[in-house]
Amino acid sequence: MKSAFTMIELVFIIVVLGILSAVAFPKMAPFLEDAKIARGQSNVSAIRSAIANERAKNMLNGTVAYPQILDDAAQDTENESLFDGNATVNMLQYPLYSKATGGNWMKKSANGANTTYRYYISDARFVDFNYTRATGIFDCLHNAANNNDCALLTK
Repeated sequence: MKSAFTMIELVFIIVVLGILSAVAFPKMAPFLEDAKIARGQSNVSAIRSAIANERAKNMLNGTVAYPQILDDAAQDTENESLFDGNATVNMLQYPLYSKATGGNWMKKSANGANTTYRYYISDARFVDFNYTRATGIFDCLHNAANNNDCALLTK
């Protein structure tokens, strides 16, 4: 009576698993990108909701103003806390951390009136979002290169 696998059985199992993974992985790759787009949609909705919520709090306190800053993260720096309100206001309860890879955000620029953030769908595919302090609008920068991705992330 056998109590273990033979070498030929183990090799056969490894070959079968290799063939299955070679066939399955290319079929699953589009789902990974779809998941990153869904994550981006969720992030955009949460950020917009946090901006509206903060404005409502300001109105209750007698100030009609949108948040002036969404965070104090350094530009183009990884592992910075994004959308945390810089401890002056609570934007997102759990901030996002900057990283220039698929499914993540990076702060790109900040001037007096606007702040630009970039959402990476993949390492080479991204959409820039602009926050306008005066109007509280957080929207992607529409252009021919990213119009489809912009529509996907904001629908």
